[in-house]
Amino acid sequence: MSCFFYIVRCSDDSLYCGQTNNLQRRIDEHNFDKNKSAKYLRAKKPVKLVYSEEYSTIQLAMKRERQVRKWKKSEKEILIQGVRTS
Repeated sequence: MSCFFYIVRCSDDSLYCGQTNNLQRRIDEHNFDKNKSAKYLRAKKPVKLVYSEEYSTIQLAMKRERQVRKWKKSEKEILIQGVRTS
């Protein structure tokens, strides 16, 4: 089963990191399902997927999410643009 770490850009230009085993479903939930969307995103719709990485387990995707969440926005923007950072 594939799992994903992802970054979405919110309507206010903020970035949100998450992980899921179904990327398209999760983006749709963020945009259209107020009960399943992350609380942070409820007032920042629509969101747009700007980056994702695929992992073999949810634990690896969660580990990556925890790592990237600590980064500054500028560091996340570099990742989104395709310049890898550790």
